[in-house]
Amino acid sequence: MKTKEWERFKTFKERGEWVELLFMAAAALHGYHVLKPWGESFEYDVAIEHGGGLTRVQVKSSSVRNGAGYVCQFLRNHETESPYSLKEVDIFAAYVIPVATWYLIPAAVILKPTPKSGLTFYPIASLRSDRCRYEGFREAWGLLGKDSGELARIARHH
Repeated sequence: MKTKEWERFKTFKERGEWVELLFMAAAALHGYHVLKPWGESFEYDVAIEHGGGLTRVQVKSSSVRNGAGYVCQFLRNHETESPYSLKEVDIFAAYVIPVATWYLIPAAVILKPTPKSGLTFYPIASLRSDRCRYEGFREAWGLLGKDSGELARIARHH
């Protein structure tokens, strides 16, 4: 059996760094100016510059199949239980590794009214009404150019 490319990484941290690189390359291909904070003291992984503003992006990934979908966790890490906040992150970028599909979701959709620790995405399953909740955010690269007010309005209408 051939090893899947993401299984070559020794740790989830290494895999996460690889997914961040994939996100930065994809965002650049979509015409965005990508900024990477130095060090690991920020609560976001990548920033997107647009019109003098910044959109803070936390990058997540999943290769875990759950029935017809893939489960993605939106927790900081195994060492802390405190959720992310809207003061730290504007957008979550979730990559479903086996099918090379991105979901770009305003942070308020995940953090309000109660923070969600995980979501299931259905990038390859037939769409049913109970599985469509986040499909509008699949490959939603246009959200990276929105400011926090626009992202909050989108989240309220979701």
